[in-house]
Amino acid sequence: MLTPKPPSHSDLCVYIIQSAIKSKDPFIGRCIHARIIKHGLSLGVFLMNNLLNFYAKIGSFSDAHRVFAEMPLKTTFSWNTILSAHAKGGNLEHSCRVFDQIPQPDSVSWTTMIVGYNHLGLFNSAIKMFLNMVSSGISPTQFTFTNVLASCAATHALDVGKKVHSFVVKLGLSGVVPVANSLLNMYAKNGDSVMAKVVFDRMRLRDKSTWNTMISMHMQFGRLDLALALFDQMTDPDIVSWNCVITGYCHQGYDIKALETFSSMLRNSSLKPDRYTLGSVLSACANLESLKLGKQIHAHLVRANVDITGAVVNALISMYAKSGAVEIARRTVELTGASSLNVIAFTSLLDGYVKTGDINPAREIFDSLECRDVVAWTAMIVGYAQNGLISDALLLFRSMIREGPKPNNYTLAAVLSMFSNLASLDHGKQLHATAIRLEEVSSVSVVNALITMYSRSGSIKDARKVFKQICFNRNTLTWSSMIIALAQHGLGNEAIELFEKMLKMNLKPDHITYVGVLSACTHVGLVEQGKSYFNLMKNVHNIEVTSSHYACMIDLFGRAGLLEEAYNFIRNMPIEPDGIAWGALLSSCRVHKNVELANVAAEKLLLIDPNNSGAYSALANTLSACGKWDAAAKVRKSMKDRAVKKEQGFSWVQIQNKVHIFGVEDALHPQRDAIYHMISKIWKEIKKMGFIPDTDAVLHDIELEVKERILRHHSEKLAIAFALLNTPEYTTLRIMKNLRVCNDCHSAIKYISMLVGREIIVRDATRFHHFKGGSCSCHDYW
Repeated sequence: MLTPKPPSHSDLCVYIIQSAIKSKDPFIGRCIHARIIKHGLSLGVFLMNNLLNFYAKIGSFSDAHRVFAEMPLKTTFSWNTILSAHAKGGNLEHSCRVFDQIPQPDSVSWTTMIVGYNHLGLFNSAIKMFLNMVSSGISPTQFTFTNVLASCAATHALDVGKKVHSFVVKLGLSGVVPVANSLLNMYAKNGDSVMAKVVFDRMRLRDKSTWNTMISMHMQFGRLDLALALFDQMTDPDIVSWNCVITGYCHQGYDIKALETFSSMLRNSSLKPDRYTLGSVLSACANLESLKLGKQIHAHLVRANVDITGAVVNALISMYAKSGAVEIARRTVELTGASSLNVIAFTSLLDGYVKTGDINPAREIFDSLECRDVVAWTAMIVGYAQNGLISDALLLFRSMIREGPKPNNYTLAAVLSMFSNLASLDHGKQLHATAIRLEEVSSVSVVNALITMYSRSGSIKDARKVFKQICFNRNTLTWSSMIIALAQHGLGNEAIELFEKMLKMNLKPDHITYVGVLSACTHVGLVEQGKSYFNLMKNVHNIEVTSSHYACMIDLFGRAGLLEEAYNFIRNMPIEPDGIAWGALLSSCRVHKNVELANVAAEKLLLIDPNNSGAYSALANTLSACGKWDAAAKVRKSMKDRAVKKEQGFSWVQIQNKVHIFGVEDALHPQRDAIYHMISKIWKEIKKMGFIPDTDAVLHDIELEVKERILRHHSEKLAIAFALLNTPEYTTLRIMKNLRVCNDCHSAIKYISMLVGREIIVRDATRFHHFKGGSCSCHDYW
């Protein structure tokens, strides 16, 4: 009987080193290495490879490199071990250098490089490495496939992913669960649910990861019934399965369903919610503004001693901020540190402070953020704008240009929206130049914002130019923006032509498009065409009719003097008429002096909004226009008794980046005397040209001379006089007014445009009027 050979010292050392690797005990491994050196043991390739592997596994890369350098003979395993050490350490330069030196890199060498690129987020480089591997004739392993498919998923490289799939099938690895799961994940992340289902249906073996990927994909695409059907088929769903459903409900806006699923999980499962579960549930509470339930979740976090860093604390802050407990949210930030605050939580805090009207604490938090990305900057700028602090918003935007991240299309669109509200053409043009410089001018959101900005600033010519220049990137929203712009400028026929062209190009209009085209018909009195488009919207494009569409139709009938038809339309509406609908009818009654219907419309409007000053004013003005002075006085007295304040009319004009505001009979402006002298001079000249003041526009029972003086000093006339004094000859004047321009001003401005030889653009509460050479773009229909 042969006696087994006792193990050599070298074999024993290898055994102990391998045990040290398994137990992750660096002390034992280093002791063995010291013993080997001390006793001068033979350093064979096998022993040195194990030493090399030991140092690489414990993360001691310098020692690993030293052992590698001392090796007289290096095998492919040696090269792969040191390559893996550099790759895991994130040392890409050394990894590439080592890889290039390997005499014959095998599948492990190539896969190690792919894994290294993936860990550094260099997914495109990982994909390129895989393609080079295949070109070199090296067969990928299942580990190679799982990694390169992860890269395809991360970069949405569906075409490459499909090629990888063909390799998987060719090598007979499609039945290997980790590879199949990676294919499933790749297709799901790329939005190819059809191929994802094909892969899923062909899998004979499935693990929980398989089911969870499919559930998550269906939830992401809004196919809740399919996701729930799969979830119900699972024999033992894990916490990830529950999280997929709960998070999916949150993302799809079904926050109550998310909370019900969470409750079901607590009742029917022994699983404990993890940080992801609680983060999603807190997000649902935030969206529902459910402070009471949110506090209960917070209490659970404290009792269970859950780590609330990262996503959980941000969800907690968002919940308190959105639920009206902004100070608790602020204290949570102070306790956990602003450095952990993400953009969603910061935006929620910002919104909370905007609602309270005190945005300074939000700015303090913004300034303390360590990582202020473009979203945080944009949120802060928008927060200032929403709070009416336009100067602060612009200052912050300029700071962003100088020292912050590069503004993206959302930032530019938000700032352009501010300029739209200000009707600041000069600022808007500067920002247009910035968008071109930043190469964001082709973005749909920026294009739409530019069209709106130019339109609201009175430059429909520039709006048209933007629309034509960006023809390759047009979508429904862009066409809708242009149609609305044309309608607002009284170019109804052009708006309708554009709409018809849109239909011919098979671009499907949406509800916003139809608001634009119905508004266009309203502004030019195309009643029958408006009715036709209303029916097209309902019966052909199957668009749900909103209160805005109904208001457009009421306005269409009312402006055309078809008041009975407008009233019957309101009564037959399938939804309850809102204040806008009754307001549109009341406005038409005032124009066409129909006292009876005006009384009905005003009564309905005041039932909805008892403090609507416009309803009292419109009714009183209608009565005054019909000579019913006593009745008008009673309405005004009722308004006074109820402490309803009338909205004051004012006009403004921007000269050299400064906005000048004027009210009726304005006596506060520094150039008052010069302005009044100018308007007096203009008044005399246009009367010589044939202008007759419309004293009926003064709806008070006073002397004719006083009426004429009041008309002469209307805010828009004072703004025009000031602009004429302070702008070069022949330049266009742009006047803004918060109310509808009156008949007298409309007539007078036509004469003024002829007198001074300038185009005068007036934006009132509903539309633009382009006065030039004695005529207006609205053709006196407004």
